[in-house]
Amino acid sequence: MSVESFEFWQDPPVSLTLRPQEVHVWRADLDQPDWVRARLALTLAADEQQRAQRFYFEQDRQRFTCARGILRMLLGRYLQKAPEQLCFVYGSHGKPRLTESPLCFNLSHSQELALYAVSWGREVGVDLEFQRPVTQVEQLVERFFSRQESTVFRALPLEQRQEAFFLGWTRKEAYIKARGRGLSLPLAQFDVTLAPGESARLLHCRDDALAACRWSLHSLDPGPAYAAALAVEGQDWQLSCWQWYPYDPDFQP
Repeated sequence: MSVESFEFWQDPPVSLTLRPQEVHVWRADLDQPDWVRARLALTLAADEQQRAQRFYFEQDRQRFTCARGILRMLLGRYLQKAPEQLCFVYGSHGKPRLTESPLCFNLSHSQELALYAVSWGREVGVDLEFQRPVTQVEQLVERFFSRQESTVFRALPLEQRQEAFFLGWTRKEAYIKARGRGLSLPLAQFDVTLAPGESARLLHCRDDALAACRWSLHSLDPGPAYAAALAVEGQDWQLSCWQWYPYDPDFQP
């Protein structure tokens, strides 16, 4: 894997190319102007519109609409298709796929931000979390993390434990999302690094002895008060980080 030590969320090139050895991660603001949100809403399928309406708060409905609409816009660019023409199918644990393309993707959103990971034929998972203060964080680690991770966590200074929790949580979530297993793969069944300053790595998975060789983890820096991680199938890949803007001609108000 070849990455920069710090993510720069760059403006994407006009001509977007995704090579087989590349992984692209996009960062997007979900609090968009009304005219952008209205355009994005037009791209959604009926089931996505129904999911949006289930949210109790209007802000949550709007952010879900933007998150799914931006996903469609991005995938449409890679496939050179209209975003509303894309069809998704869902795995047994809810991970979406395209029906007629080897393009792999995953998304995560928290508060006003979303992250999207995209690759050709290489499974990816991404997780984004707003770092709100977590009470009883030690009990959560004991309940959900592995025994090895709990030992590492307890050895950390108190002032590092909140950060360590979110580093570990996002790395674990990204990994199970990449594998498409959801919580059928219990979080305690595999180990990741979580100490602040330590590189993101999958250390061991008890249902797959070779998992640490087959998968790689990478921390992302989406912005202040957020933690994020990326899981990618394989080791031989390169990362580019882009910032999404509604610059497409279809977005002219």
